[in-house]
Amino acid sequence: MKHILLIVFVLSLIFINQSFSLPRFALKNGFQCKDCHSNPTGGIVRNDGGWSFGKKLAAYSTRDFEMSPKLNENISFGFDLRTQYLYSQALKRSDFHKMSGAFYTNVDLSEDINIVGKYDFIQRIWEGYGVLKILPNEGYFKVGSFSPAFGIRLDDHTAYTRGGDFNLLFAAGTRQGLIYNPFYIETGIEAGVFLSDLAFISLSAGQSNFPFFTDPTYTARFEITPQFGSINLLAGGSFGAYRDSLEVKMMAGFFGISVNDFTLLAEYDVMNNFLAREMKSSAFMAEASYKLTKGLEVVVRYDRFVPFTDKTDLNFSHLVLGFEIHPYSFIELRPQYRINMEKPTTVKNDAFVLQFHFWY
Repeated sequence: MKHILLIVFVLSLIFINQSFSLPRFALKNGFQCKDCHSNPTGGIVRNDGGWSFGKKLAAYSTRDFEMSPKLNENISFGFDLRTQYLYSQALKRSDFHKMSGAFYTNVDLSEDINIVGKYDFIQRIWEGYGVLKILPNEGYFKVGSFSPAFGIRLDDHTAYTRGGDFNLLFAAGTRQGLIYNPFYIETGIEAGVFLSDLAFISLSAGQSNFPFFTDPTYTARFEITPQFGSINLLAGGSFGAYRDSLEVKMMAGFFGISVNDFTLLAEYDVMNNFLAREMKSSAFMAEASYKLTKGLEVVVRYDRFVPFTDKTDLNFSHLVLGFEIHPYSFIELRPQYRINMEKPTTVKNDAFVLQFHFWY
Protein backbone atom coordinates (compact mmCIF):
# COMPACT_ATOMS: atom_id res chain seq x y z
CA MET A 1 0.00 0.00 0.00
CA LYS A 2 2.86 2.38 0.83
CA HIS A 3 4.39 1.74 -2.61
CA ILE A 4 1.11 2.59 -4.37
CA LEU A 5 0.73 5.80 -2.39
CA LEU A 6 4.32 6.75 -3.23
CA ILE A 7 3.76 6.19 -6.96
CA VAL A 8 0.55 8.26 -6.90
CA PHE A 9 2.43 11.07 -5.18
CA VAL A 10 5.26 10.80 -7.68
CA LEU A 11 2.95 10.96 -10.68
CA SER A 12 1.23 14.00 -9.24
CA LEU A 13 4.66 15.68 -9.16
CA ILE A 14 5.61 14.55 -12.64
CA PHE A 15 2.96 16.57 -14.40
CA ILE A 16 3.23 19.78 -12.39
CA ASN A 17 3.39 22.79 -14.69
CA GLN A 18 5.07 25.98 -13.73
CA SER A 19 3.45 29.34 -14.26
CA PHE A 20 5.83 30.48 -16.95
CA SER A 21 4.64 32.23 -20.05
CA LEU A 22 4.30 30.07 -23.14
CA PRO A 23 7.33 30.79 -25.35
CA ARG A 24 5.42 29.95 -28.50
CA PHE A 25 2.91 32.75 -27.77
CA ALA A 26 5.78 35.23 -27.62
CA LEU A 27 7.30 33.82 -30.82
CA LYS A 28 4.00 33.74 -32.68
CA ASN A 29 3.22 37.36 -31.87
CA GLY A 30 6.73 38.78 -32.06
CA PHE A 31 6.77 39.59 -28.34
CA GLN A 32 9.55 39.71 -25.79
CA CYS A 33 8.96 38.52 -22.23
CA LYS A 34 8.77 42.07 -20.90
CA ASP A 35 5.83 42.80 -23.20
CA CYS A 36 3.56 40.54 -21.13
CA HIS A 37 5.23 40.17 -17.71
CA SER A 38 6.59 42.35 -14.93
CA ASN A 39 9.47 39.87 -14.78
CA PRO A 40 11.79 40.79 -17.70
CA THR A 41 12.60 37.09 -18.34
CA GLY A 42 8.96 35.98 -18.22
CA GLY A 43 6.65 34.25 -15.79
CA ILE A 44 4.84 35.18 -12.59
CA VAL A 45 2.59 38.26 -12.59
CA ARG A 46 1.36 39.58 -15.94
CA ASN A 47 1.42 43.24 -16.83
CA ASP A 48 -1.48 45.01 -18.55
CA GLY A 49 -0.44 43.71 -21.97
CA GLY A 50 -0.09 40.10 -20.80
CA TRP A 51 -3.38 40.19 -18.90
CA SER A 52 -5.27 41.55 -21.92
CA PHE A 53 -3.62 39.01 -24.24
CA GLY A 54 -4.60 36.12 -21.96
CA LYS A 55 -8.18 37.37 -21.72
CA LYS A 56 -8.54 37.43 -25.51
CA LEU A 57 -7.14 33.90 -26.08
CA ALA A 58 -10.52 32.33 -25.43
CA ALA A 59 -13.01 31.15 -28.01
CA TYR A 60 -15.71 32.96 -26.02
CA SER A 61 -14.41 36.00 -24.16
CA THR A 62 -15.75 36.92 -20.77
CA ARG A 63 -18.56 39.46 -20.83
CA ASP A 64 -17.45 43.06 -21.00
CA PHE A 65 -17.96 43.90 -17.35
CA GLU A 66 -15.39 45.98 -15.54
CA MET A 67 -12.39 43.89 -14.51
CA SER A 68 -8.70 44.54 -14.00
CA PRO A 69 -5.66 42.93 -12.33
CA LYS A 70 -4.85 46.25 -10.66
CA LEU A 71 -5.68 46.93 -7.02
CA ASN A 72 -4.66 50.54 -7.54
CA GLU A 73 -2.36 52.53 -9.82
CA ASN A 74 0.80 50.94 -8.39
CA ILE A 75 -0.20 47.43 -7.23
CA SER A 76 -1.40 44.53 -9.39
CA PHE A 77 -2.04 40.87 -8.65
CA GLY A 78 -2.54 37.55 -10.40
CA PHE A 79 -2.89 33.85 -9.77
CA ASP A 80 -2.57 30.42 -11.39
CA LEU A 81 -4.50 27.38 -10.16
CA ARG A 82 -3.91 23.95 -11.68
CA THR A 83 -5.34 20.52 -11.04
CA GLN A 84 -5.50 17.37 -13.16
CA TYR A 85 -7.09 14.03 -13.83
CA LEU A 86 -4.52 11.30 -14.50
CA TYR A 87 -4.79 7.74 -15.74
CA SER A 88 -1.59 5.70 -15.47
CA GLN A 89 -0.84 2.40 -17.20
CA ALA A 90 1.79 1.71 -14.56
CA LEU A 91 -0.79 1.96 -11.76
CA LYS A 92 -3.78 0.74 -13.79
CA ARG A 93 -5.88 3.35 -12.05
CA SER A 94 -6.94 7.00 -12.26
CA ASP A 95 -7.16 9.83 -9.79
CA PHE A 96 -7.36 13.62 -9.38
CA HIS A 97 -4.38 15.59 -8.12
CA LYS A 98 -3.77 19.13 -6.97
CA MET A 99 -0.81 20.55 -8.85
CA SER A 100 -0.09 24.16 -8.03
CA GLY A 101 -1.80 27.22 -6.67
CA ALA A 102 0.20 30.44 -6.86
CA PHE A 103 -0.60 34.06 -6.06
CA TYR A 104 1.47 36.89 -7.55
CA THR A 105 1.87 40.57 -6.96
CA ASN A 106 3.75 43.46 -8.50
CA VAL A 107 4.34 46.74 -6.69
CA ASP A 108 5.66 49.72 -8.64
CA LEU A 109 7.78 51.77 -6.24
CA SER A 110 8.70 54.18 -9.00
CA GLU A 111 8.88 54.30 -12.78
CA ASP A 112 12.17 52.37 -12.69
CA ILE A 113 11.80 50.15 -9.60
CA ASN A 114 9.27 47.41 -8.93
CA ILE A 115 8.91 44.50 -6.52
CA VAL A 116 7.65 41.10 -7.78
CA GLY A 117 6.42 38.33 -5.48
CA LYS A 118 5.03 34.81 -5.80
CA TYR A 119 3.85 32.21 -3.32
CA ASP A 120 2.65 28.73 -4.29
CA PHE A 121 0.60 27.58 -1.31
CA ILE A 122 0.36 23.98 -2.59
CA GLN A 123 4.05 23.41 -3.38
CA ARG A 124 5.21 25.93 -0.76
CA ILE A 125 7.55 27.66 -3.17
CA TRP A 126 8.12 31.39 -3.14
CA GLU A 127 9.97 33.96 -5.18
CA GLY A 128 10.53 37.59 -4.37
CA TYR A 129 12.84 40.16 -5.93
CA GLY A 130 13.28 43.76 -6.88
CA VAL A 131 13.78 44.90 -10.47
CA LEU A 132 15.83 48.04 -10.98
CA LYS A 133 15.53 49.33 -14.55
CA ILE A 134 18.59 51.54 -14.40
CA LEU A 135 20.75 50.20 -17.26
CA PRO A 136 20.69 51.62 -20.81
CA ASN A 137 18.19 50.31 -23.37
CA GLU A 138 15.66 49.25 -20.70
CA GLY A 139 18.32 47.10 -19.06
CA TYR A 140 17.85 46.07 -15.46
CA PHE A 141 19.22 44.48 -12.32
CA LYS A 142 17.14 41.85 -10.52
CA VAL A 143 17.99 41.15 -6.87
CA GLY A 144 16.37 38.54 -4.63
CA SER A 145 15.12 34.97 -5.03
CA PHE A 146 14.12 33.95 -8.54
CA SER A 147 14.22 31.22 -11.18
CA PRO A 148 17.20 31.79 -13.50
CA ALA A 149 16.70 31.98 -17.27
CA PHE A 150 18.16 29.08 -19.24
CA GLY A 151 17.12 27.85 -22.70
CA ILE A 152 13.49 27.78 -23.79
CA ARG A 153 11.45 28.04 -20.63
CA LEU A 154 8.56 25.69 -21.37
CA ASP A 155 5.81 25.75 -18.77
CA ASP A 156 5.93 21.91 -18.64
CA HIS A 157 8.88 20.84 -16.54
CA THR A 158 8.71 17.19 -17.70
CA ALA A 159 10.63 18.22 -20.83
CA TYR A 160 14.14 16.86 -20.38
CA THR A 161 15.56 20.28 -21.27
CA ARG A 162 13.85 21.45 -18.06
CA GLY A 163 13.57 19.33 -14.92
CA GLY A 164 12.47 16.06 -16.53
CA ASP A 165 10.75 13.38 -14.50
CA PHE A 166 12.92 13.77 -11.41
CA ASN A 167 14.15 10.19 -12.19
CA LEU A 168 10.81 8.87 -10.93
CA LEU A 169 9.22 7.25 -13.99
CA PHE A 170 12.25 5.38 -15.20
CA ALA A 171 15.41 3.81 -13.79
CA ALA A 172 15.98 4.83 -10.20
CA GLY A 173 19.13 6.82 -9.59
CA THR A 174 19.41 8.11 -13.16
CA ARG A 175 18.72 11.82 -13.48
CA GLN A 176 16.69 12.80 -16.52
CA GLY A 177 16.63 16.56 -16.64
CA LEU A 178 18.57 19.73 -15.99
CA ILE A 179 18.67 21.50 -12.63
CA TYR A 180 16.17 24.10 -13.85
CA ASN A 181 13.04 22.35 -12.53
CA PRO A 182 9.95 23.95 -10.91
CA PHE A 183 11.47 23.71 -7.43
CA TYR A 184 14.76 25.35 -8.39
CA ILE A 185 15.00 28.90 -7.03
CA GLU A 186 18.21 30.84 -6.57
CA THR A 187 18.99 33.79 -4.32
CA GLY A 188 21.27 36.17 -6.12
CA ILE A 189 21.46 38.84 -8.79
CA GLU A 190 20.61 38.99 -12.48
CA ALA A 191 21.41 41.63 -15.08
CA GLY A 192 19.70 41.94 -18.44
CA VAL A 193 20.23 44.22 -21.42
CA PHE A 194 18.09 44.64 -24.54
CA LEU A 195 20.67 45.18 -27.24
CA SER A 196 17.85 46.13 -29.62
CA ASP A 197 14.17 45.39 -30.10
CA LEU A 198 15.26 41.98 -31.43
CA ALA A 199 18.11 40.95 -29.12
CA PHE A 200 18.37 40.30 -25.38
CA ILE A 201 21.05 38.98 -23.05
CA SER A 202 20.83 38.07 -19.36
CA LEU A 203 23.47 37.02 -16.81
CA SER A 204 22.82 35.75 -13.30
CA ALA A 205 24.71 34.39 -10.30
CA GLY A 206 22.84 32.76 -7.46
CA GLN A 207 22.87 30.26 -4.64
CA SER A 208 20.23 27.55 -4.32
CA ASN A 209 21.48 26.13 -1.02
CA PHE A 210 21.80 27.68 2.39
CA PRO A 211 24.14 28.10 4.17
CA PHE A 212 26.14 28.02 0.93
CA PHE A 213 27.26 24.42 0.77
CA THR A 214 28.22 24.85 -2.89
CA ASP A 215 29.60 27.60 -5.09
CA PRO A 216 27.07 29.86 -6.86
CA THR A 217 25.46 28.81 -10.10
CA TYR A 218 26.22 31.07 -13.06
CA THR A 219 23.66 31.28 -15.85
CA ALA A 220 23.76 33.21 -19.12
CA ARG A 221 21.23 33.43 -21.94
CA PHE A 222 21.22 35.23 -25.30
CA GLU A 223 18.43 35.41 -27.85
CA ILE A 224 17.59 37.15 -31.09
CA THR A 225 14.05 37.40 -32.50
CA PRO A 226 14.17 38.61 -36.12
CA GLN A 227 11.03 38.98 -38.21
CA PHE A 228 10.59 38.61 -41.97
CA GLY A 229 7.07 39.49 -42.97
CA SER A 230 4.75 36.83 -41.51
CA ILE A 231 7.73 34.72 -40.37
CA ASN A 232 8.98 35.16 -36.81
CA LEU A 233 12.24 33.54 -35.74
CA LEU A 234 13.94 32.78 -32.44
CA ALA A 235 17.57 31.74 -32.03
CA GLY A 236 19.94 31.76 -29.10
CA GLY A 237 22.03 29.94 -26.60
CA SER A 238 22.53 29.47 -22.87
CA PHE A 239 25.36 28.55 -20.55
CA GLY A 240 25.22 27.35 -16.97
CA ALA A 241 27.94 26.31 -14.53
CA TYR A 242 28.16 25.28 -10.90
CA ARG A 243 30.45 23.27 -8.67
CA ASP A 244 29.62 20.84 -5.88
CA SER A 245 31.58 17.59 -5.99
CA LEU A 246 32.04 18.10 -9.75
CA GLU A 247 32.53 21.11 -11.98
CA VAL A 248 29.34 20.99 -14.03
CA LYS A 249 28.89 22.92 -17.27
CA MET A 250 25.65 23.11 -19.26
CA MET A 251 25.31 24.50 -22.78
CA ALA A 252 22.14 24.94 -24.82
CA GLY A 253 21.26 26.01 -28.31
CA PHE A 254 17.67 26.76 -29.24
CA PHE A 255 15.65 27.75 -32.27
CA GLY A 256 12.08 28.64 -33.11
CA ILE A 257 10.00 29.58 -36.12
CA SER A 258 6.41 30.73 -36.43
CA VAL A 259 4.55 31.02 -39.73
CA ASN A 260 0.92 32.10 -39.49
CA ASP A 261 -0.76 29.52 -37.22
CA PHE A 262 2.17 27.06 -37.05
CA THR A 263 4.96 27.24 -34.48
CA LEU A 264 8.02 25.05 -33.96
CA LEU A 265 10.42 25.25 -31.01
CA ALA A 266 13.52 23.11 -30.47
CA GLU A 267 16.38 22.97 -27.98
CA TYR A 268 19.49 20.81 -27.64
CA ASP A 269 21.54 20.71 -24.44
CA VAL A 270 24.94 19.23 -23.65
CA MET A 271 26.09 18.77 -20.04
CA ASN A 272 29.65 18.02 -18.91
CA ASN A 273 30.28 16.23 -15.58
CA PHE A 274 26.53 16.35 -14.96
CA LEU A 275 26.13 12.74 -13.81
CA ALA A 276 29.73 11.57 -13.53
CA ARG A 277 33.22 12.94 -13.86
CA GLU A 278 34.44 13.42 -17.44
CA MET A 279 31.12 12.20 -18.83
CA LYS A 280 28.77 14.02 -21.21
CA SER A 281 24.98 13.95 -21.16
CA SER A 282 22.51 15.42 -23.66
CA ALA A 283 18.88 16.49 -23.78
CA PHE A 284 16.64 17.38 -26.70
CA MET A 285 13.18 18.89 -27.07
CA ALA A 286 11.05 19.71 -30.12
CA GLU A 287 7.52 21.09 -29.85
CA ALA A 288 5.18 21.79 -32.76
CA SER A 289 1.81 23.49 -32.41
CA TYR A 290 -0.91 24.52 -34.80
CA LYS A 291 -3.87 26.79 -34.12
CA LEU A 292 -6.98 25.06 -35.45
CA THR A 293 -9.29 27.89 -34.49
CA LYS A 294 -9.54 30.57 -31.84
CA GLY A 295 -9.16 28.95 -28.43
CA LEU A 296 -7.97 25.58 -29.79
CA GLU A 297 -4.43 24.41 -30.56
CA VAL A 298 -2.98 20.99 -31.21
CA VAL A 299 0.44 20.46 -29.57
CA VAL A 300 2.96 17.65 -30.16
CA ARG A 301 6.23 17.44 -28.26
CA TYR A 302 9.13 14.99 -28.34
CA ASP A 303 11.76 14.88 -25.58
CA ARG A 304 14.90 12.75 -25.31
CA PHE A 305 17.55 12.41 -22.62
CA VAL A 306 20.82 10.48 -22.98
CA PRO A 307 22.56 10.14 -19.59
CA PHE A 308 25.91 9.20 -21.14
CA THR A 309 26.50 10.11 -24.77
CA ASP A 310 28.95 7.24 -25.24
CA LYS A 311 26.15 4.81 -24.27
CA THR A 312 23.27 5.76 -26.55
CA ASP A 313 21.56 2.41 -25.93
CA LEU A 314 20.57 3.86 -22.55
CA ASN A 315 18.13 6.71 -23.11
CA PHE A 316 14.72 8.06 -22.13
CA SER A 317 12.12 9.78 -24.27
CA HIS A 318 8.56 11.13 -24.29
CA LEU A 319 6.05 11.74 -27.02
CA VAL A 320 3.29 14.07 -25.86
CA LEU A 321 0.14 14.39 -28.00
CA GLY A 322 -2.48 16.86 -26.91
CA PHE A 323 -4.64 19.93 -27.25
CA GLU A 324 -4.75 23.26 -25.49
CA ILE A 325 -8.30 24.53 -25.21
CA HIS A 326 -9.32 28.01 -24.02
CA PRO A 327 -13.13 27.92 -23.98
CA TYR A 328 -13.57 31.07 -21.86
CA SER A 329 -11.30 33.82 -20.60
CA PHE A 330 -8.87 32.68 -17.90
CA ILE A 331 -9.83 29.00 -18.28
CA GLU A 332 -7.70 26.36 -20.02
CA LEU A 333 -8.06 22.61 -20.57
CA ARG A 334 -5.14 20.40 -21.63
CA PRO A 335 -5.99 16.82 -22.64
CA GLN A 336 -2.75 14.91 -23.32
CA TYR A 337 -1.66 11.37 -24.06
CA ARG A 338 1.93 10.78 -22.95
CA ILE A 339 3.90 7.93 -24.48
CA ASN A 340 6.88 7.22 -22.22
CA MET A 341 9.74 5.32 -23.81
CA GLU A 342 13.06 4.10 -22.50
CA LYS A 343 15.88 1.78 -23.53
CA PRO A 344 16.01 -0.83 -22.27
CA THR A 345 12.21 -1.05 -22.02
CA THR A 346 10.94 -1.93 -18.55
CA VAL A 347 7.19 -1.47 -18.05
CA LYS A 348 4.15 -0.03 -19.77
CA ASN A 349 3.96 3.44 -18.30
CA ASP A 350 1.97 5.60 -20.71
CA ALA A 351 -0.48 8.06 -19.20
CA PHE A 352 -3.53 10.14 -20.08
CA VAL A 353 -3.71 13.55 -18.47
CA LEU A 354 -6.47 16.15 -18.42
CA GLN A 355 -5.24 19.36 -16.83
CA PHE A 356 -7.46 22.18 -15.62
CA HIS A 357 -5.94 25.64 -15.45
CA PHE A 358 -7.49 28.84 -14.06
CA TRP A 359 -5.58 32.11 -14.00
CA TYR A 360 -5.99 35.84 -13.81
